[in-house]
Amino acid sequence: MNGMFRRAAALALAAALMLPLAACGKGSDTVGPNNTPAADATPTPEATPTPTPDPYDAVRNYWSEDQLTQAWGPDQVVEHLFFHPVIAYPEYTFSSAIPADRQKGLDDWMVTADEFKKILQSVYDKGYILVNMGDVWSEVTDENGVTRMQRNTLMLPEGKKPLVISFDDVNYYQYMLEEGFTSKLVLGEDGQIWAETKDPFTGEVSLTQDLDATPILDNFVLEHPDFSLNGAKAIYSLTGYEGIFGYRTQNDIDIAADDPARPAFDAKRQAEIEAVKPIIERLKETGWTFGSHTWGHIRLDSRPLESIQRDTVRWAEEVGSLVGPTNILFYPHGGRPDGDDWHTTGPVLQYLQSQGFRIFASVGINSFSHIKSDISAVICDRLHPDGTTLRNGKALKWYEQFYDAREIIDLDVRPDLGTTW
Repeated sequence: MNGMFRRAAALALAAALMLPLAACGKGSDTVGPNNTPAADATPTPEATPTPTPDPYDAVRNYWSEDQLTQAWGPDQVVEHLFFHPVIAYPEYTFSSAIPADRQKGLDDWMVTADEFKKILQSVYDKGYILVNMGDVWSEVTDENGVTRMQRNTLMLPEGKKPLVISFDDVNYYQYMLEEGFTSKLVLGEDGQIWAETKDPFTGEVSLTQDLDATPILDNFVLEHPDFSLNGAKAIYSLTGYEGIFGYRTQNDIDIAADDPARPAFDAKRQAEIEAVKPIIERLKETGWTFGSHTWGHIRLDSRPLESIQRDTVRWAEEVGSLVGPTNILFYPHGGRPDGDDWHTTGPVLQYLQSQGFRIFASVGINSFSHIKSDISAVICDRLHPDGTTLRNGKALKWYEQFYDAREIIDLDVRPDLGTTW
């Protein structure tokens, strides 16, 4: 809004200056004393505006190639942490306004915005550096024409340890809008990503970079460009049944093509699609990448193959068509297809691999990975900082390489559910 005011003031000033100039030039075509027409003034060429530098250039170019002298080989672990959307208003989320069972679920699976900031600071202080998942794994073809996945050797700055971060469900589901979360990502007048939020106490709608994980990570990397290798950020693990990034881009297959309601629905959906495109473009420019979390957040360990096939097609049509192709699939609820996918390759995993997925991520107590020998795929786990692990005494030890949970968890705003450390 301040930018709009400044531009309006600049235009008004320019118009005011033009008025006297126009009046002075009104008689410029009159004949001089010697009856010789006055020569036309040579127009002054307009200055070419200097492009505004992208602040992320400093991140992308922070590390020069000659500084990447540490080889992180295939036998060394690349750690992977994942989060759900962060709680923006914990004082509301964990209040009587929200049913106790809902509070328990949100406490189990989420961190607050302030806890997320503390986790970022801790992993940075402990020497981790963000890397792109696409640089960690690649597909190679051997001399017999057989393709397999391989773990690449990463070249890192001395003393740094690689870290992948992913975010599940950055779709801004309806329940989130009612339980203390931000509501969508937007592109600000400054060209950066902001989050729209509605204060649950006052009803005021505003933009913030302080209460949502995406702009929090963006700004942390801008302030600490050495935290990112070649501009890497994190991976969004997206569903599609309520659109993406707060935009309701999903189709409704129950509205028939000849239904009178179809044109209005299509028009509204198309407007949402057009609105989210610049968001996606800017996220790509600034190091974010995308993966599938299935269209309907379905369990891949229990759904029949036909259901999984329909869901996969819908994700490609409604999400992949917007964010682009991906070879990463994040299992909803951590459910592995075929019972135990790193030992067994059944029809579900074969189908998903045939659709272009190569990296299959579940959830575990460490950043485990296993390259399949019978199919071009890698199976991996990721750890989950959230209320469940922050409160747990065993997890205190598992996560100590990243942070001390006792220094992260905000027991002043969370429900009184106790800890086991």
